[in-house]
Amino acid sequence: MPDQEKPARVKNLLASTAPIPRVMVRGWVRTVRDHKDFAFVEVNDGSCLRSLQVVADAPSLAYETAAALLTGAAVEVTGGLVESPGAGQDWEVRADAVRLVGACPETYPLQKKRHSDEFLRTQAHLRPRTNKYGALFRIRSAMAMAIHQFLGDRGFQWVHTPILTPSDCEGAGELFQVRPRSGGAEEFFGRPTYLTVSGQLAVEMFCLSLGNVYTFGPAFRAEDSHTARHAAEFWMVEPEIAFGDLAEDMDLAEALVQHLARAALTDLAEDLSVFTRFVDKTLESTLKTVAGEPFARVSYTDAVDILKKSKAKFEYPVEWGRDLQTEHERFLAETHFQKPVIVHDYPKSIKPFYMRVNDDQKTVAAMDVLVPRVGEIIGGSQREERLDVLLARMDSLGMNQEDYAWYVDSRRYGSAPHAGFGLGFERLLMLLTGVTNIRDVIPYPRTPGGIEY
Repeated sequence: MPDQEKPARVKNLLASTAPIPRVMVRGWVRTVRDHKDFAFVEVNDGSCLRSLQVVADAPSLAYETAAALLTGAAVEVTGGLVESPGAGQDWEVRADAVRLVGACPETYPLQKKRHSDEFLRTQAHLRPRTNKYGALFRIRSAMAMAIHQFLGDRGFQWVHTPILTPSDCEGAGELFQVRPRSGGAEEFFGRPTYLTVSGQLAVEMFCLSLGNVYTFGPAFRAEDSHTARHAAEFWMVEPEIAFGDLAEDMDLAEALVQHLARAALTDLAEDLSVFTRFVDKTLESTLKTVAGEPFARVSYTDAVDILKKSKAKFEYPVEWGRDLQTEHERFLAETHFQKPVIVHDYPKSIKPFYMRVNDDQKTVAAMDVLVPRVGEIIGGSQREERLDVLLARMDSLGMNQEDYAWYVDSRRYGSAPHAGFGLGFERLLMLLTGVTNIRDVIPYPRTPGGIEY
Protein backbone atom coordinates (compact mmCIF):
# COMPACT_ATOMS: atom_id res chain seq x y z
CA MET A 1 0.00 0.00 0.00
CA PRO A 2 1.22 3.58 -0.62
CA ASP A 3 3.13 5.10 2.28
CA GLN A 4 0.57 7.83 2.83
CA GLU A 5 -2.17 5.25 3.37
CA LYS A 6 -0.43 3.54 6.30
CA PRO A 7 -2.01 4.22 9.68
CA ALA A 8 -0.39 7.37 11.02
CA ARG A 9 0.93 5.69 14.17
CA VAL A 10 2.67 2.95 12.18
CA LYS A 11 4.21 5.48 9.83
CA ASN A 12 5.47 7.56 12.77
CA LEU A 13 6.67 4.49 14.67
CA LEU A 14 8.71 3.12 11.80
CA ALA A 15 10.12 6.55 10.93
CA SER A 16 11.08 7.53 14.47
CA THR A 17 14.78 8.11 15.12
CA ALA A 18 14.53 8.74 18.89
CA PRO A 19 16.70 6.46 21.09
CA ILE A 20 14.65 3.53 22.36
CA PRO A 21 15.47 0.47 24.50
CA ARG A 22 16.50 -2.64 22.56
CA VAL A 23 14.85 -5.97 23.37
CA MET A 24 14.81 -9.57 22.23
CA VAL A 25 11.53 -11.48 22.47
CA ARG A 26 11.13 -15.21 21.93
CA GLY A 27 7.71 -16.80 21.84
CA TRP A 28 4.88 -18.14 19.73
CA VAL A 29 2.71 -16.30 17.25
CA ARG A 30 -0.89 -15.88 18.37
CA THR A 31 -2.15 -13.82 15.43
CA VAL A 32 -0.83 -11.99 12.38
CA ARG A 33 -2.49 -9.05 10.67
CA ASP A 34 -0.71 -8.61 7.37
CA HIS A 35 -0.82 -5.20 5.65
CA LYS A 36 1.38 -6.24 2.70
CA ASP A 37 4.48 -4.16 3.47
CA PHE A 38 4.15 -4.33 7.24
CA ALA A 39 2.45 -6.59 9.76
CA PHE A 40 1.13 -6.62 13.31
CA VAL A 41 2.28 -9.83 14.99
CA GLU A 42 1.00 -10.87 18.41
CA VAL A 43 3.70 -12.86 20.23
CA ASN A 44 3.29 -14.62 23.58
CA ASP A 45 6.13 -16.25 25.51
CA GLY A 46 3.93 -17.98 28.09
CA SER A 47 5.01 -15.79 31.02
CA CYS A 48 1.73 -13.88 31.30
CA LEU A 49 -1.74 -13.60 29.84
CA ARG A 50 -1.15 -10.66 27.53
CA SER A 51 0.71 -10.95 24.27
CA LEU A 52 3.22 -8.41 22.97
CA GLN A 53 2.46 -6.69 19.72
CA VAL A 54 5.29 -6.53 17.21
CA VAL A 55 5.17 -4.04 14.35
CA ALA A 56 7.33 -5.37 11.53
CA ASP A 57 7.92 -3.73 8.17
CA ALA A 58 9.28 -5.31 4.99
CA PRO A 59 13.02 -4.81 5.78
CA SER A 60 12.65 -6.70 9.08
CA LEU A 61 10.83 -9.62 7.46
CA ALA A 62 12.60 -11.85 4.98
CA TYR A 63 10.25 -13.11 2.27
CA GLU A 64 10.43 -16.68 3.55
CA THR A 65 9.75 -15.55 7.11
CA ALA A 66 6.74 -13.47 6.14
CA ALA A 67 5.21 -16.36 4.23
CA ALA A 68 5.69 -18.76 7.17
CA LEU A 69 4.55 -16.35 9.86
CA LEU A 70 1.44 -18.31 10.87
CA THR A 71 -0.39 -18.88 14.14
CA GLY A 72 1.62 -21.24 16.34
CA ALA A 73 5.02 -20.52 14.81
CA ALA A 74 7.97 -19.96 17.16
CA VAL A 75 9.81 -16.69 16.50
CA GLU A 76 12.64 -14.54 17.77
CA VAL A 77 12.13 -10.80 17.49
CA THR A 78 14.73 -8.10 18.05
CA GLY A 79 13.92 -4.44 18.03
CA GLY A 80 12.98 -1.39 20.05
CA LEU A 81 10.46 -1.27 22.87
CA VAL A 82 8.21 1.78 22.49
CA GLU A 83 5.05 3.09 24.08
CA SER A 84 1.97 1.89 22.27
CA PRO A 85 -0.85 4.27 21.39
CA GLY A 86 -3.08 1.26 20.75
CA ALA A 87 -5.82 0.30 23.19
CA GLY A 88 -5.23 -2.56 25.63
CA GLN A 89 -1.43 -2.47 25.66
CA ASP A 90 1.26 -0.24 27.14
CA TRP A 91 4.19 -1.26 24.93
CA GLU A 92 4.95 -2.72 21.55
CA VAL A 93 8.09 -3.66 19.67
CA ARG A 94 9.32 -1.96 16.52
CA ALA A 95 11.08 -4.90 14.92
CA ASP A 96 14.54 -4.74 13.41
CA ALA A 97 14.43 -8.44 12.58
CA VAL A 98 12.00 -11.31 12.90
CA ARG A 99 13.55 -14.77 12.78
CA LEU A 100 11.47 -17.88 12.27
CA VAL A 101 12.64 -20.41 14.86
CA GLY A 102 10.03 -23.12 14.30
CA ALA A 103 7.51 -23.14 11.48
CA CYS A 104 3.90 -24.12 12.07
CA PRO A 105 1.61 -25.32 9.27
CA GLU A 106 -1.91 -24.10 8.64
CA THR A 107 -3.16 -27.41 10.06
CA TYR A 108 -2.20 -26.24 13.59
CA PRO A 109 -5.22 -27.36 15.67
CA LEU A 110 -5.41 -24.26 17.91
CA GLN A 111 -6.43 -21.56 15.50
CA LYS A 112 -7.72 -18.24 16.85
CA LYS A 113 -11.23 -19.25 17.96
CA ARG A 114 -12.96 -20.62 21.02
CA HIS A 115 -12.33 -24.31 21.58
CA SER A 116 -14.35 -26.52 23.90
CA ASP A 117 -12.76 -28.05 26.99
CA GLU A 118 -13.64 -31.49 25.61
CA PHE A 119 -11.68 -30.81 22.43
CA LEU A 120 -8.74 -29.35 24.34
CA ARG A 121 -8.48 -32.48 26.48
CA THR A 122 -7.55 -34.26 23.25
CA GLN A 123 -4.81 -31.65 22.79
CA ALA A 124 -3.36 -31.67 26.32
CA HIS A 125 0.15 -31.24 24.89
CA LEU A 126 -0.88 -28.00 23.15
CA ARG A 127 -3.63 -26.53 25.33
CA PRO A 128 -1.22 -24.54 27.57
CA ARG A 129 -0.82 -22.22 24.55
CA THR A 130 -4.43 -21.07 24.88
CA ASN A 131 -5.28 -18.11 27.09
CA LYS A 132 -7.40 -20.18 29.47
CA TYR A 133 -4.96 -23.02 30.04
CA GLY A 134 -1.89 -20.82 30.02
CA ALA A 135 -3.52 -18.83 32.82
CA LEU A 136 -4.62 -21.96 34.65
CA PHE A 137 -1.22 -23.59 34.73
CA ARG A 138 0.47 -20.36 35.79
CA ILE A 139 -2.03 -20.24 38.66
CA ARG A 140 -1.21 -23.87 39.46
CA SER A 141 2.50 -23.03 39.63
CA ALA A 142 1.93 -19.96 41.79
CA MET A 143 -0.34 -21.86 44.19
CA ALA A 144 2.26 -24.59 44.66
CA MET A 145 4.85 -21.95 45.52
CA ALA A 146 2.38 -20.21 47.87
CA ILE A 147 1.79 -23.48 49.74
CA HIS A 148 5.50 -24.00 50.28
CA GLN A 149 5.89 -20.41 51.46
CA PHE A 150 2.89 -20.58 53.81
CA LEU A 151 4.10 -23.75 55.51
CA GLY A 152 7.78 -22.78 55.41
CA ASP A 153 7.05 -19.46 57.09
CA ARG A 154 5.35 -21.38 59.90
CA GLY A 155 8.35 -23.61 60.53
CA PHE A 156 7.16 -26.73 58.71
CA GLN A 157 9.88 -28.96 57.27
CA TRP A 158 9.29 -30.41 53.78
CA VAL A 159 9.68 -34.21 53.71
CA HIS A 160 9.90 -36.18 50.45
CA THR A 161 7.82 -39.28 51.11
CA PRO A 162 8.03 -42.37 48.86
CA ILE A 163 5.82 -42.98 45.86
CA LEU A 164 6.35 -46.77 46.08
CA THR A 165 4.96 -48.35 49.25
CA PRO A 166 3.85 -51.71 50.69
CA SER A 167 1.11 -49.99 52.74
CA ASP A 168 -2.51 -49.15 52.07
CA CYS A 169 -2.91 -45.91 53.97
CA GLU A 170 -6.69 -45.55 53.58
CA GLY A 171 -7.60 -49.25 53.78
CA ALA A 172 -9.86 -48.97 50.74
CA GLY A 173 -7.88 -51.45 48.62
CA GLU A 174 -7.95 -49.23 45.53
CA LEU A 175 -4.25 -49.56 44.79
CA PHE A 176 -2.06 -49.81 41.70
CA GLN A 177 0.33 -52.72 42.13
CA VAL A 178 3.83 -52.24 40.69
CA ARG A 179 5.88 -55.00 39.06
CA PRO A 180 8.88 -54.92 36.73
CA ARG A 181 7.99 -55.25 33.08
CA SER A 182 10.47 -58.03 32.47
CA GLY A 183 13.27 -59.91 34.18
CA GLY A 184 13.97 -60.48 37.85
CA ALA A 185 11.62 -61.82 40.47
CA GLU A 186 7.88 -61.40 40.14
CA GLU A 187 7.97 -59.13 43.19
CA PHE A 188 10.86 -56.75 42.57
CA PHE A 189 11.00 -55.65 46.22
CA GLY A 190 10.31 -59.11 47.62
CA ARG A 191 6.72 -58.26 48.59
CA PRO A 192 3.66 -56.67 46.97
CA THR A 193 4.36 -53.01 46.23
CA TYR A 194 1.96 -50.26 45.25
CA LEU A 195 1.79 -46.66 44.14
CA THR A 196 1.03 -44.59 47.20
CA VAL A 197 -2.44 -43.29 47.92
CA SER A 198 -1.03 -40.87 50.51
CA GLY A 199 2.26 -39.85 52.07
CA GLN A 200 0.62 -39.48 55.46
CA LEU A 201 1.88 -42.59 57.26
CA ALA A 202 5.44 -41.86 56.18
CA VAL A 203 5.34 -38.16 57.04
CA GLU A 204 3.93 -38.94 60.49
CA MET A 205 7.23 -40.57 61.40
CA PHE A 206 9.03 -37.30 60.69
CA CYS A 207 6.42 -35.33 62.60
CA LEU A 208 7.38 -37.41 65.65
CA SER A 209 11.03 -36.61 64.99
CA LEU A 210 11.34 -33.14 63.44
CA GLY A 211 8.17 -31.49 64.70
CA ASN A 212 5.87 -29.78 62.21
CA VAL A 213 6.37 -31.26 58.74
CA TYR A 214 4.58 -31.68 55.43
CA THR A 215 4.77 -33.60 52.20
CA PHE A 216 3.56 -32.42 48.79
CA GLY A 217 3.48 -34.88 45.93
CA PRO A 218 1.50 -37.21 43.69
CA ALA A 219 -0.92 -39.86 44.90
CA PHE A 220 -2.65 -42.66 43.01
CA ARG A 221 -5.96 -44.43 43.42
CA ALA A 222 -7.26 -47.30 41.29
CA GLU A 223 -10.84 -46.17 41.75
CA ASP A 224 -13.05 -46.83 38.73
CA SER A 225 -14.70 -43.44 39.04
CA HIS A 226 -15.63 -41.27 36.07
CA THR A 227 -16.87 -38.22 37.97
CA ALA A 228 -15.63 -34.68 37.38
CA ARG A 229 -13.96 -34.71 40.83
CA HIS A 230 -11.85 -37.87 40.61
CA ALA A 231 -8.64 -38.79 38.81
CA ALA A 232 -6.31 -41.77 39.09
CA GLU A 233 -3.29 -39.51 39.62
CA PHE A 234 -3.51 -36.31 41.66
CA TRP A 235 -1.43 -34.19 44.02
CA MET A 236 -1.79 -33.87 47.78
CA VAL A 237 -0.49 -31.39 50.34
CA GLU A 238 -0.21 -33.16 53.71
CA PRO A 239 0.94 -31.19 56.78
CA GLU A 240 1.38 -32.80 60.21
CA ILE A 241 1.32 -30.79 63.45
CA ALA A 242 3.48 -32.15 66.27
CA PHE A 243 1.75 -32.18 69.66
CA GLY A 244 -1.35 -30.90 67.87
CA ASP A 245 -5.02 -31.73 68.31
CA LEU A 246 -8.12 -31.57 66.11
CA ALA A 247 -8.79 -27.90 66.90
CA GLU A 248 -5.29 -26.90 65.76
CA ASP A 249 -5.72 -29.06 62.68
CA MET A 250 -8.92 -27.24 61.71
CA ASP A 251 -7.29 -23.86 62.39
CA LEU A 252 -4.34 -24.65 60.10
CA ALA A 253 -6.58 -25.97 57.33
CA GLU A 254 -8.74 -22.85 57.41
CA ALA A 255 -5.74 -20.52 57.48
CA LEU A 256 -4.10 -22.29 54.51
CA VAL A 257 -7.20 -22.17 52.27
CA GLN A 258 -7.84 -18.53 53.17
CA HIS A 259 -4.22 -17.61 52.47
CA LEU A 260 -4.35 -19.23 49.04
CA ALA A 261 -7.64 -17.53 48.15
CA ARG A 262 -6.20 -14.14 49.13
CA ALA A 263 -3.04 -14.82 47.15
CA ALA A 264 -5.07 -15.68 44.06
CA LEU A 265 -7.15 -12.50 44.36
CA THR A 266 -4.24 -10.14 44.99
CA ASP A 267 -1.26 -11.65 43.19
CA LEU A 268 -2.86 -13.43 40.24
CA ALA A 269 -5.54 -10.95 39.25
CA GLU A 270 -4.68 -10.91 35.54
CA ASP A 271 -4.72 -14.67 35.06
CA LEU A 272 -7.70 -15.03 37.40
CA SER A 273 -9.66 -12.57 35.25
CA VAL A 274 -9.96 -15.23 32.53
CA PHE A 275 -12.03 -17.32 34.93
CA THR A 276 -14.04 -14.53 36.54
CA ARG A 277 -15.07 -13.31 33.07
CA PHE A 278 -15.53 -16.48 31.08
CA VAL A 279 -15.92 -19.44 33.46
CA ASP A 280 -17.83 -18.34 36.57
CA LYS A 281 -19.24 -14.83 36.98
CA THR A 282 -19.65 -15.41 40.74
CA LEU A 283 -16.07 -16.61 41.24
CA GLU A 284 -14.67 -13.38 42.62
CA SER A 285 -17.40 -13.02 45.24
CA THR A 286 -16.98 -16.70 46.20
CA LEU A 287 -13.23 -16.27 46.69
CA LYS A 288 -13.72 -13.08 48.71
CA THR A 289 -16.03 -15.01 51.03
CA VAL A 290 -13.50 -17.85 51.32
CA ALA A 291 -10.66 -15.40 51.97
CA GLY A 292 -12.43 -13.05 54.34
CA GLU A 293 -15.00 -14.89 56.47
CA PRO A 294 -14.39 -17.44 59.23
CA PHE A 295 -15.37 -20.95 58.17
CA ALA A 296 -18.45 -22.47 59.74
CA ARG A 297 -17.84 -25.47 61.99
CA VAL A 298 -20.36 -28.19 62.71
CA SER A 299 -20.22 -31.74 64.02
CA TYR A 300 -21.09 -34.59 61.70
CA THR A 301 -24.09 -35.37 63.89
CA ASP A 302 -25.41 -31.82 63.58
CA ALA A 303 -24.65 -31.79 59.84
CA VAL A 304 -26.80 -34.90 59.37
CA ASP A 305 -29.57 -33.22 61.35
CA ILE A 306 -29.34 -30.10 59.14
CA LEU A 307 -29.53 -32.19 55.98
CA LYS A 308 -32.53 -34.19 57.23
CA LYS A 309 -34.43 -31.08 58.25
CA SER A 310 -33.66 -29.25 55.00
CA LYS A 311 -36.38 -31.08 53.01
CA ALA A 312 -33.99 -30.96 50.05
CA LYS A 313 -34.22 -33.78 47.52
CA PHE A 314 -31.01 -35.82 47.58
CA GLU A 315 -30.08 -38.75 45.36
CA TYR A 316 -28.30 -40.48 48.24
CA PRO A 317 -30.00 -41.05 51.62
CA VAL A 318 -28.89 -39.12 54.68
CA GLU A 319 -28.43 -41.33 57.71
CA TRP A 320 -26.11 -41.20 60.70
CA GLY A 321 -23.28 -43.62 60.00
CA ARG A 322 -23.22 -43.05 56.25
CA ASP A 323 -20.52 -40.96 54.63
CA LEU A 324 -21.60 -37.59 53.25
CA GLN A 325 -21.85 -37.47 49.46
CA THR A 326 -20.86 -34.55 47.24
CA GLU A 327 -24.47 -33.37 46.99
CA HIS A 328 -24.68 -33.23 50.80
CA GLU A 329 -21.36 -31.45 51.11
CA ARG A 330 -22.29 -28.84 48.51
CA PHE A 331 -25.68 -28.24 50.12
CA LEU A 332 -24.00 -27.47 53.44
CA ALA A 333 -21.42 -25.14 51.89
CA GLU A 334 -23.52 -23.48 49.18
CA THR A 335 -27.07 -23.42 50.50
CA HIS A 336 -27.10 -23.73 54.28
CA PHE A 337 -23.94 -21.93 55.41
CA GLN A 338 -23.17 -20.16 52.08
CA LYS A 339 -19.45 -20.36 52.84
CA PRO A 340 -16.85 -23.00 53.63
CA VAL A 341 -17.73 -25.32 56.50
CA ILE A 342 -15.66 -27.74 58.53
CA VAL A 343 -17.50 -30.91 59.53
CA HIS A 344 -15.86 -32.77 62.42
CA ASP A 345 -16.19 -35.87 64.61
CA TYR A 346 -17.28 -38.47 62.06
CA PRO A 347 -18.47 -42.01 62.87
CA LYS A 348 -15.59 -44.37 63.58
CA SER A 349 -17.03 -46.97 61.23
CA ILE A 350 -16.47 -44.89 58.06
CA LYS A 351 -12.97 -43.61 58.81
CA PRO A 352 -9.47 -45.18 58.61
CA PHE A 353 -7.67 -46.91 61.47
CA TYR A 354 -5.23 -44.09 62.28
CA MET A 355 -7.83 -41.53 63.41
CA ARG A 356 -8.09 -40.90 67.15
CA VAL A 357 -11.10 -42.53 68.80
CA ASN A 358 -13.22 -40.08 70.79
CA ASP A 359 -14.41 -40.74 74.33
CA ASP A 360 -17.87 -41.74 73.08
CA GLN A 361 -16.23 -44.73 71.32
CA LYS A 362 -18.53 -44.07 68.34
CA THR A 363 -16.76 -41.22 66.62
CA VAL A 364 -13.21 -40.20 65.73
CA ALA A 365 -11.48 -36.83 65.82
CA ALA A 366 -11.75 -36.33 62.07
CA MET A 367 -12.61 -33.27 60.01
CA ASP A 368 -13.41 -32.38 56.40
CA VAL A 369 -13.32 -28.90 54.89
CA LEU A 370 -16.21 -28.41 52.46
CA VAL A 371 -16.27 -25.51 50.00
CA PRO A 372 -18.83 -24.16 47.52
CA ARG A 373 -19.01 -25.74 44.05
CA VAL A 374 -16.50 -28.49 44.91
CA GLY A 375 -17.48 -30.14 48.18
CA GLU A 376 -14.67 -31.76 50.17
CA ILE A 377 -11.33 -30.10 49.59
CA ILE A 378 -9.52 -31.26 52.76
CA GLY A 379 -9.75 -34.38 54.89
CA GLY A 380 -7.86 -34.69 58.15
CA SER A 381 -7.80 -35.86 61.74
CA GLN A 382 -6.02 -36.02 65.01
CA ARG A 383 -3.98 -39.22 64.83
CA GLU A 384 -4.40 -42.07 67.29
CA GLU A 385 -1.29 -41.78 69.47
CA ARG A 386 -2.27 -44.43 72.08
CA LEU A 387 -0.60 -47.75 71.34
CA ASP A 388 -3.27 -49.98 72.89
CA VAL A 389 -6.14 -48.16 71.16
CA LEU A 390 -4.35 -48.22 67.80
CA LEU A 391 -3.67 -51.96 68.03
CA ALA A 392 -7.24 -52.69 69.04
CA ARG A 393 -8.51 -50.63 66.12
CA MET A 394 -6.27 -52.50 63.68
CA ASP A 395 -7.44 -55.83 65.06
CA SER A 396 -11.09 -54.84 64.66
CA LEU A 397 -10.44 -54.05 60.99
CA GLY A 398 -8.59 -57.32 60.38
CA MET A 399 -5.32 -55.57 59.56
CA ASN A 400 -2.01 -57.42 59.62
CA GLN A 401 0.00 -55.63 62.30
CA GLU A 402 3.27 -56.98 60.94
CA ASP A 403 2.75 -54.98 57.75
CA TYR A 404 2.59 -51.81 59.84
CA ALA A 405 5.19 -52.67 62.49
CA TRP A 406 7.24 -49.59 61.64
CA TYR A 407 4.17 -47.37 62.02
CA VAL A 408 3.20 -48.95 65.35
CA ASP A 409 6.76 -48.39 66.62
CA SER A 410 6.13 -44.66 66.57
CA ARG A 411 3.45 -45.22 69.23
CA ARG A 412 5.76 -47.47 71.22
CA TYR A 413 8.77 -45.15 71.37
CA GLY A 414 7.97 -41.66 72.58
CA SER A 415 4.48 -41.28 71.20
CA ALA A 416 2.88 -37.86 71.28
CA PRO A 417 -0.38 -36.32 70.10
CA HIS A 418 -0.28 -35.06 66.52
CA ALA A 419 -2.73 -34.12 63.81
CA GLY A 420 -2.74 -33.51 60.08
CA PHE A 421 -4.72 -33.32 56.90
CA GLY A 422 -4.58 -33.81 53.15
CA LEU A 423 -5.47 -30.96 50.80
CA GLY A 424 -6.41 -32.10 47.31
CA PHE A 425 -4.38 -29.73 45.16
CA GLU A 426 -6.54 -30.16 42.05
CA ARG A 427 -9.73 -29.54 44.03
CA LEU A 428 -8.14 -26.38 45.40
CA LEU A 429 -7.53 -25.25 41.82
CA MET A 430 -11.14 -26.03 40.94
CA LEU A 431 -12.22 -23.77 43.80
CA LEU A 432 -9.87 -20.96 42.77
CA THR A 433 -10.71 -20.99 39.05
CA GLY A 434 -14.32 -22.14 38.89
CA VAL A 435 -13.31 -25.00 36.58
CA THR A 436 -15.73 -27.86 37.18
CA ASN A 437 -13.77 -30.86 35.84
CA ILE A 438 -10.61 -32.13 37.50
CA ARG A 439 -9.28 -33.18 34.08
CA ASP A 440 -8.88 -29.51 33.22
CA VAL A 441 -6.65 -28.51 36.15
CA ILE A 442 -4.08 -31.31 35.67
CA PRO A 443 -1.47 -30.96 32.90
CA TYR A 444 -1.92 -34.58 31.75
CA PRO A 445 -5.02 -36.16 33.32
CA ARG A 446 -5.03 -39.88 34.11
CA THR A 447 -8.54 -41.31 34.37
CA PRO A 448 -10.02 -44.81 33.95
CA GLY A 449 -9.68 -45.88 30.33
CA GLY A 450 -7.54 -42.93 29.29
CA ILE A 451 -3.79 -42.29 29.37
CA GLU A 452 -3.07 -40.56 26.07
CA TYR A 453 0.27 -38.99 26.92
